[in-house]
Order: sequence, then C-alpha cells, then structure tokens
Amino acid sequence: MRTTERQKSSPTDILKIYSDGGSRGNPGPSAFAVVVCRNGKIIHQHSEYIGIRTNNVAEYRGLIYGVGYALDLRENDVEFIMDSELVIKQMKGEYKVRSEELLKMYNDVKAMASNFRILKFTHVRRYNSMITLADKLLNMKLDAVGKT
Repeated sequence: MRTTERQKSSPTDILKIYSDGGSRGNPGPSAFAVVVCRNGKIIHQHSEYIGIRTNNVAEYRGLIYGVGYALDLRENDVEFIMDSELVIKQMKGEYKVRSEELLKMYNDVKAMASNFRILKFTHVRRYNSMITLADKLLNMKLDAVGKT
C-alpha cells in the first residue's frame, strides 16, 4: 500500500502503455515487450523472455509488467493499448476468462488496476506504430534467446 500522495496528471498527460506478447509455437518460446509513452514521447521500453508459454500468456505478462510499471511511477491515469482483442475484451468484461492460468493473471491485473483513477483498455490493430515497435522488441528478444 502506498503511503505518499500520488502525482497529479492532466487529461493530456495520461500515460500510454503499449504492450505485445508473442510465442513461436503455441505454446513455444515466448516474450513480451512494453513501450511507455507520455505526450507522444517514448519514456521507457522493456522486453522479456518468459520461457515456453502460450501467446495469450505472453500478452497478459506484458500487461502485468505495464501495470506494475505505472504503479511504480505512481500514475493516476493510464491507458493500456494492445493488439490482443482477447485480453482487451476480457479486461473490459466483454469476454469471460475461461483458462485457469489466464484467470489468475486477469485477477492480478484487476487487483492492481484498482489503484488508478482513470484506467482505459484500448484495442488497436497490429500496424499501430508503437505496437509494431513492441513486436520488434519482443522478436529481437526471442532471436537473442534462440542464439544462446
């Protein structure tokens, strides 16, 4: 639990977190990447190999990382942007979460997300420039792991 006041943000100052997850095979070697932007500028990038997982697990792991990063920044207003229609619709309550593995991650996100004043989940197409960057970062991570 946080004991100090969270930083204030204006409507144009909403933190935008783009995330993408992928696997080579389903399940297969998997990774996620996150690109964080404020006022149209990239302020943070991260990619991580997560082992042999499904694509949906990789998508959720990216979202969990993004939520944790926003909490570490003590943000009030956050928009999570993904090309995973499944994850976005599950987070909005439009789809049920049927997988037990995904349900645990879904519940983790919901619990952490209660700390935000404004929280948006937005689905975009894969050709969104920041999603394209996240996809490139996660594939670079998978390529690097494949060479070791």
